[in-house]
Amino acid sequence: MARYKHPSRKKRLIKKGRQTRWAPFWTVPKIYGPGRKVHPGRHTEVKRSWRRTKIQA
Repeated sequence: MARYKHPSRKKRLIKKGRQTRWAPFWTVPKIYGPGRKVHPGRHTEVKRSWRRTKIQA
C-alpha cells in the first residue's frame, strides 16, 4: 500500500478495523443472562483477519 494514504481510503480502513473488534463485554450478560460465560467475539458482525481476508479499500 502507498506510503501516503488518501483521507477517503483511510476512513474506509478505519471503519473496517472497527468492524472486526470484539463486541463489548457487557453484551454477554445482556443477551444470555448473568451466569453464562460466552466470548464477546461471538457478537461481532463482521469477522475478518488481516491474514485471511483482504479488503478492497
